[in-house]
Amino acid sequence: MNEIDFVLPWVDDSDTDWIRERNHYLGIKEENVETSRFRDWENLQYWFRGVEKFAPWVHRIYFVTWGHVPKWLNTAHPKLTVVRHEDYIPAEYLPTFSSHPIELNLHRIKGLSDRFVYFNDDTFLIRQVQPKDFFKNGLPRDCCIETALVQDDIHNPFASILMNDAALVDMHYSKKEVIKKHWKLWFHPACGTMVLRNLLMLPYREFSSFKYSHIASSFLKETFERVWQEEGEILDRVCRTRFRSASDVNQYVMKYWQYMEGKYVPQSPKTGRFYTVGIHDEQIHDTLRRQQCKMICINDTDNVGDFEKQKKRIIESFESILPEKSSFEKGL
Repeated sequence: MNEIDFVLPWVDDSDTDWIRERNHYLGIKEENVETSRFRDWENLQYWFRGVEKFAPWVHRIYFVTWGHVPKWLNTAHPKLTVVRHEDYIPAEYLPTFSSHPIELNLHRIKGLSDRFVYFNDDTFLIRQVQPKDFFKNGLPRDCCIETALVQDDIHNPFASILMNDAALVDMHYSKKEVIKKHWKLWFHPACGTMVLRNLLMLPYREFSSFKYSHIASSFLKETFERVWQEEGEILDRVCRTRFRSASDVNQYVMKYWQYMEGKYVPQSPKTGRFYTVGIHDEQIHDTLRRQQCKMICINDTDNVGDFEKQKKRIIESFESILPEKSSFEKGL
């Protein structure tokens, strides 16, 4: 089967039932939520518009949710399947308020194609893409660049999690043997000057980490099944943790496993761009309006300045390239 599915998780931070349940497990009474991680930029419709306009070939979209859906979403669309957490995540891991059990169990989604692309809800298609942008010869497209990872915020566990991902593959694979076996992938010209990083990291005996690119990720379902078979005890422990922890692993361990096995086709890192609101504001709008790449990630933080003003401006930039409603929106 050559079908390619898209998987998109989403959280409605305004759902009082979700907030109440989350706060119950946090042990707090106030009905509030961490601002930047879950607040709604009201731009999800542009994700669907981008898919319909720039990737009409997609087989099916699996919309993963705690249970809520946007009011405007056409849930009867023939290409859309709404998946609740309890539809595919084992009951012993629920409820969860961490993205890691949601990601690490994706292979359990009923009907999911053997080849799928995982999006976060801040990553959008803004230019035409083809199946070959995500898979080639049946293998995921990716850019494997080793890097020395540093942590610049003691309160943010993310860098620690990425290091855990690398440590887990180091437990199974010899860096020397992987590079010897897959050297053509490791130093492929598609990655441009980035391959110099792989060259500079050669003296290090083990993999430190890999370049973090927060855009859509292409996966083989068999990779998830294999990692669960090999490291089910660790994944089980991570999935039983209701909130993110610095000792977790996440979906990037699946990417790294594909690197180790040579199950990917090198791709230019310029396929997508990662920007942070409040830091790269002008780049965000210029990239959107000029459609300078195929994918863009618009990352949220606590330091965006005037949130309403930023939100309005981003919506205006999306409207400049995706003004027409998609068939995934009600009332078309």
